[in-house]
Amino acid sequence: MQLLKEKIMTEGKVIGDDILKVDGFLNHQMDIHLFNEMGKEFKRRFQYKEINKILTIESSGIGIACITAQYFDVPVVFAKKHPGANMSKDVYKSQVYSFTKKQYYSIKVSREFVNSHDKILIIDDFLANGNAVKGLVDICNQAGAKVQGVGIAIEKGFQKGGSVIEDLGLRLESLAVIEGFADGKVILR
Repeated sequence: MQLLKEKIMTEGKVIGDDILKVDGFLNHQMDIHLFNEMGKEFKRRFQYKEINKILTIESSGIGIACITAQYFDVPVVFAKKHPGANMSKDVYKSQVYSFTKKQYYSIKVSREFVNSHDKILIIDDFLANGNAVKGLVDICNQAGAKVQGVGIAIEKGFQKGGSVIEDLGLRLESLAVIEGFADGKVILR
């Protein structure tokens, strides 16, 4: 997706050997025009799949998932990382390792919102090692829901996430794939 690639090249900031900072347009300040185009593109790529819910993980995937959901005319469910007094005790739960935070956390989805009748499209902002997506797939499996595909804004192609998702037998659509970083610059596929 050319618009996203241009944003990455002009506004993305490389940190070290493995982190791309995109908080100016993707995961802190959100470029709604860009999100709208990403939503259209996910709809185009998954248009022949039956989808009745979009599942993401808090918090950076929520914006992209919501815009995408408009094109599918379906609700968005997001896995919560942080416990809250208003969270149901009847939940599906999975453990996820955060690449950027270097820690494990438990994600939860209320059983009320995902069930065996659901056909799920998973949407997230980044794919690195595939841990967040694996956790979401685990929740879908616990619920008996069918995962119809995985849509990712930015995939780090030099990490194993893409192959992890494909090894699960899932269709993966990434809007931009980073091959690596060199001299503080992004190398896109």
